[in-house]
Amino acid sequence: MSLLLDAMEKCVMLNKTTVPDGYGGRDDVWQESDFEFDAAIVFDTSIEARRAEAEGVRSLYTVTTERKITLEYHEVFKRLRDGKIFRVTSDGDDKYTPKSATLDMRQVTAEEWELPSNNG
Repeated sequence: MSLLLDAMEKCVMLNKTTVPDGYGGRDDVWQESDFEFDAAIVFDTSIEARRAEAEGVRSLYTVTTERKITLEYHEVFKRLRDGKIFRVTSDGDDKYTPKSATLDMRQVTAEEWELPSNNG
């Protein structure tokens, strides 16, 4: 087994739905979907990430999945081990290994994220 596969953990995609709040407004409700996938999530300690963090960007991570998993910009997912939530900050079609490669991976960047609270 490779180190990359050993680093993979179970994650689940979160879906947002909008429901009436009973007062004429709407609330966003986040729910786990049926779509689970494995990902290696690594905290980015590069100079660029530190600079971005100093400018107010939340903690940045590199998320590695199998090539068949394409995470889209601003999709939200949860790591099941600890419940930490991430939002994708890059396009999943930008960085992946070719089909002919023996290394099967796709990468995106993500930020640690908190689900928005409903303010009514």
